[in-house]
Amino acid sequence: MTRPVVVGLDGSKESLAAADWAAREALRRGLPLRLVHAWEGLPDDGTDADLPEIRAPQYLARRVLRGALDVLNERYPGLYIAAEQVRRQPGPALLAEAENAELLVIGSQGTGSVGGFMSGSVAMATVAHVDRPVVLVRAGETATDEHLPDGSGKASADTPYRDVMVAVDIGAPCDDVLDLAFRAAELRRAPLRVAYAWHVPLTRGVPGVAERTRIREEAERSLQGLLAPWRAKYPGVFVRENLHEGRAAHVLVRAAGGAGLLVLGRRRRRTAVGSHTGPVAHALLHHVARPVVLVPHD
Repeated sequence: MTRPVVVGLDGSKESLAAADWAAREALRRGLPLRLVHAWEGLPDDGTDADLPEIRAPQYLARRVLRGALDVLNERYPGLYIAAEQVRRQPGPALLAEAENAELLVIGSQGTGSVGGFMSGSVAMATVAHVDRPVVLVRAGETATDEHLPDGSGKASADTPYRDVMVAVDIGAPCDDVLDLAFRAAELRRAPLRVAYAWHVPLTRGVPGVAERTRIREEAERSLQGLLAPWRAKYPGVFVRENLHEGRAAHVLVRAAGGAGLLVLGRRRRRTAVGSHTGPVAHALLHHVARPVVLVPHD
């Protein structure tokens, strides 16, 4: 079954940027795009839709969806786009849509919360429970932001793509994370920057130079072993291995500089409550300007 790229729309600048990014990604992957506007106030079969208190917000909701659809059809005439209004609260609507999505794309305010479509703890609780990869896109993200500047330093959509960066945790399951990251780099013909944060355990006290060197060399070998099968599976992807000493939530924000897309894992939540996405994801969502892909893993 072909899974579409799904984007949640509400007319906010964040969601419109997310829709444009999702359209470009759908084209790269050869997939359809599905636009979804969720509003629990849509009238059901037993409601008089001619009532003023129903008609006005219904008109505004339809205008959001129709406006985005018209813009995307004009910009990307070769892309198949479907659009639908859903009579549900945004949170449950996202979860339901994600079940059949290749990617779920939503707008991000860049402060650890999701803008427009939802907000605050409700938003992150929903993102934390989605079982498919979720892409968070900030307002103002354009096609040129995915590419390197041209020779004069100006933004361009005709230059090579910026690096894709993936943050890995050698001690956690990485297959789904690495597969998405390698595939994203392959589609863009971009280098893949693999970032791994290592540090000396506090229980060892203050290590000498020899001890720090040994720990770093162990980290290098572990990372090389982790990546070996993926290099074989994606031989056309140029891989840069970047090791950084320090806590991941601190050093990976700096490591993401210059990348066009950031991919990282998120542990699946098995409880029905809570919005925690982890300190690394929280730090990167707060500080990184480029789109961030959260890939669930066990």
